[in-house]
Amino acid sequence: MPSQADAVARPRIIMAETEVERLSTLATQMQQAAPLAADMLLAEIDRAEIRADNDMPGDVVRMRSTVRFEDDANGLARSVLLVYPKEADIEAGKISVLSLVGAGLIGLAVGQSIRWPDRDGHERLLRILKVEPPGCLVF
Repeated sequence: MPSQADAVARPRIIMAETEVERLSTLATQMQQAAPLAADMLLAEIDRAEIRADNDMPGDVVRMRSTVRFEDDANGLARSVLLVYPKEADIEAGKISVLSLVGAGLIGLAVGQSIRWPDRDGHERLLRILKVEPPGCLVF
């Protein structure tokens, strides 16, 4: 039986079927340019529960969701829009799914936390506070 620490390290996640196809292709293509993030995203896809797009809960982080999360590395909450790499603009609050944080957020639901590495290899806890599904107004 998984321990509580294991559940936080890698909680259950849900991903949309059409997004999985595109993300798998993208991560495979980016394995040389961004090997750590690409491999971590592929691992998340492998363990995710895959659902039809119309069966996705509204409180799950998807592509183009606006997500408010807390990072225990600095204790700050921030809101970001999760996007594909070409759309990323950190100044505008748009983070790539192929960034380490982006790969860690996808598939999580409000209230869930995940232990996830940063660029320096230190584990940090990311906690989902709020999710606005794709197409909703930013909060």
